[in-house]
Amino acid sequence: MSQRNSSRIFSRALFGLGLVSGLAVLAGPAAAQSSDKPLGDGMVMYMQMGGNAGDGATLARTTGARDAAKAFGLQLIEQYSAWQPETMLNHFREGMAASPACIGIMGHPGSDAFADLVDEAREAGIVVTSGNAPLTELYNKHQAGGFGYAGVDLFTGGYITGKSMADQGLQKGDKALVYGLLSEAERGQSTLGLKTALEEAGVTVDYLEISPEVNSDSSLVVPILAAYLANNPDVKAIGTQHGGVTAFIPKALEDSGKKPGDVVVGGIDLAPATIDGLEEGWISTVLDQQLYLQGFLPVTQCVLSAKYGFTGLFTNTGSGTVTPKTIGALVPLIEKGIR
Repeated sequence: MSQRNSSRIFSRALFGLGLVSGLAVLAGPAAAQSSDKPLGDGMVMYMQMGGNAGDGATLARTTGARDAAKAFGLQLIEQYSAWQPETMLNHFREGMAASPACIGIMGHPGSDAFADLVDEAREAGIVVTSGNAPLTELYNKHQAGGFGYAGVDLFTGGYITGKSMADQGLQKGDKALVYGLLSEAERGQSTLGLKTALEEAGVTVDYLEISPEVNSDSSLVVPILAAYLANNPDVKAIGTQHGGVTAFIPKALEDSGKKPGDVVVGGIDLAPATIDGLEEGWISTVLDQQLYLQGFLPVTQCVLSAKYGFTGLFTNTGSGTVTPKTIGALVPLIEKGIR
């Protein structure tokens, strides 16, 4: 081999080593960061949890959010609204004033109420994502900026619950009460799905709207349902898509002189009292939203979007029901605040 060719080979080898070395230098900070620090290190997220701290319709969501925050090294600021839309809007303003990396919201106030606030937050570089009740218009507008949704496809969830109720032995012409929130923007779609499924099964449906007071303090539903039952002793079923209300239906039935199984009951969420109702036969079927995911996934969305610019992900967290026959296997996880 000539000296000239040897020199060329040697030069090319040096160039290759230099290129690899340069790439290693470029990759070095990212590699070091991923190995030495959690992905969400230094990030702050304000997150709306829904009801009241520790209640049955909120606990698993909180557990999921805390687990995700711990895993990613993110600072989580929890906000509880007792399900009041105006409180959720005020919480958003409080979060935005702190300039966090991300804000997780719940869809109960509706897209119109949130629209200007979300626009302002996005202009300030804050990632916004949502859970529990969808905000379709905002999702379509801001998905590219990380606006995702973690929750049930509401109409489908309600429909599944209603169909499961009908399958518990309801006959055409039987009377059922649907106690819901048809007046609340997209959130009302779950009530509509429930009502639609029962009507398609030939059931005659009475409808009552959940008041803001009951929405905040579900124990207030007991005298309301007891009064309804007194005036409608022939009712064969009661259905709702409100987790707090579901937990108090057995109490209303018992106060009205009913026995487990006298009335088919369909609801949502796995609060401790709801578990008791399933085990004792007061409650016939419950939609499982897998609330833990509604806490874990928005935090994950926040970190991935703020860190890497990922777009919003739409995740349906619930597609099945729990019955007295299937509740037993879930109890240990429910007691840990996971299901």
